[in-house]
Amino acid sequence: MNADLASLNARIDRTNELLLRMLAEVAKTPSTHAIFVDAGYLYAAAGRLVTGTEDRRAFDLDAEGLIEALIDKARTIFADSRLLRVYWYDGARRRIHTAEQQSIAELPDVKVRLGNLNANNQQKGVDSLIRSDLESLARYRAISDAALLGGDEDLVSAVEAAQGYGARVHLWGIEAPEGRNQADPLLWEVDSERTFDLDFFKPYVSRRAAQAFDAAGTRPAREDVRFVGAQIAAKWLAARGRDALLELLPGHPYLPGSVDQDLLVEAEGLLQYSLRGQADLRRALRDGFWEHLRAQY
Repeated sequence: MNADLASLNARIDRTNELLLRMLAEVAKTPSTHAIFVDAGYLYAAAGRLVTGTEDRRAFDLDAEGLIEALIDKARTIFADSRLLRVYWYDGARRRIHTAEQQSIAELPDVKVRLGNLNANNQQKGVDSLIRSDLESLARYRAISDAALLGGDEDLVSAVEAAQGYGARVHLWGIEAPEGRNQADPLLWEVDSERTFDLDFFKPYVSRRAAQAFDAAGTRPAREDVRFVGAQIAAKWLAARGRDALLELLPGHPYLPGSVDQDLLVEAEGLLQYSLRGQADLRRALRDGFWEHLRAQY
């Protein structure tokens, strides 16, 4: 009996020793955090705050400098934690990186993840990418804390998924000139939230100088403008593909505002002539654009 008791005590001591070793190893393992950036929210909210517009074409964003600032901020907030990486979520036609997205992808400790853009320049699939990454990293204990820069209510499910595996999710936001730019259900769901103000973003966002065109110069002929419209349509179709064309066709003869604006800006660049206030030339431009697209259908 005494021998059995001694054997049992020995096994208990051995188990306690193993547990103490395991706890010691866990104590030496640093916490890990990651930063998740919804670029659509970032560009819209920061652009509105600093330059007064959400139009990406109207301002430049120093993504490298801003990412460094976000990493530094996380280092301060999560003082005893190490950075896994920054995840940058954006949209692109057919998920092909733009030059700007490629330069961001080449930055150290940054992973660019792309959803799609439809004919109206609306992001598709970005929220599901954020949820997939958050859930996977939390499930495998790759992160203990997630800093999420975004505002869409669709991100609530991503937050819930990560929290279900024990990760803490901290919502980062951008100051809104008026009201809020983050959904209330998202604010209610996260573990903490903080907002960055104008002074934080001002060094990284700057308005582009408006390109000047000589409206008093030689007025192009309607046929020349129509031809330019067809040229731009050919380029548009090559970049976006048949699916985008099928989305656009039901709206004929009208173009979505974002497509119409892109068409106008590119045509003015090619013609070196302002089409603002030139209703007949703008109609010719759209006619040329549509004629080419409809001929390809």
